[in-house]
Amino acid sequence: MKKKKILIIIMIVLSIVVFKNEKKDMKKIEVGDVIPSVILKDENGIAVNINSIKKPLVLYFYPKDETPGCIKEACKFRDEFENFADLEIPIFGISGDSSASHKKFKEKYNLPFTLLSDVGNKVRKAFGVPKSLLFLPGRVTYIVNENGKVVYMFNSQFKAEQHIEKALAFLRKK
Repeated sequence: MKKKKILIIIMIVLSIVVFKNEKKDMKKIEVGDVIPSVILKDENGIAVNINSIKKPLVLYFYPKDETPGCIKEACKFRDEFENFADLEIPIFGISGDSSASHKKFKEKYNLPFTLLSDVGNKVRKAFGVPKSLLFLPGRVTYIVNENGKVVYMFNSQFKAEQHIEKALAFLRKK
């Protein structure tokens, strides 16, 4: 029992050290910053270069396909898709899941927007999307203008549906 407690304490300390070092190395993308290069495969395995899209768009990072908050968020984007389309704003969801996982997720929930596969989380790290509770990949939504500059962002792990509401409210004000 004593060995188990020591092992747990060691794991917690290592998690904190790794988290602090990771956080120190990451540059967090903020409003006003130009986004880094984003070339990822979509749900069909086709490479998509976000930086070549010369119009405003929504990028949303989410933790994982088929998890409760991510299902709510994706379905809310689906349900509000026409509102984004009316504003001519494409939506791209990004997670560390594979293209095959994205394809199943997209088909199951009839998602009308593109899902991008960030296996290894290189783009997530380039954006500096923080982890939640030391281990969960974060949930952040960015609105990027036609010049690749972030004009709005919303970060909330547990208010998945608010990402859509707040993004639409921002876009409608413009």
